[in-house]
Amino acid sequence: MKINLEEKYSKIAGYWHPHIIGALNDNYVKLAKLKGDLVWHSHQEEDEMFVVISGTLMMDFRDGKTIATKPGEILIVPKGVEHRPWTQNEEVRVMLIEPKSTLHTGDIKVAQTVEELKWI
Repeated sequence: MKINLEEKYSKIAGYWHPHIIGALNDNYVKLAKLKGDLVWHSHQEEDEMFVVISGTLMMDFRDGKTIATKPGEILIVPKGVEHRPWTQNEEVRVMLIEPKSTLHTGDIKVAQTVEELKWI
């Protein structure tokens, strides 16, 4: 299955709303546009992988560390690790590869939480 990322990104209107573009074994491949920040959260049973397509993704961790991930780089957040993604006032485009069971903001529910993912 061939997927054009630019075509898929053009269908994404808002920020912090992942959309499914494919399935790979027991994982979804998702795209999202990010700007601003998301709530602190963790995923108790799943690792998360962020592939940065454009912009710089900032990720805070509770141990005080902040990691900047640039285009062409990936960041893997191990299961159970509390994290908070954010951007520096720029639109950041990411691809997420994570188990189908992964909840958007883990057990935390806020206004940004997406409870039902959609395919684009």
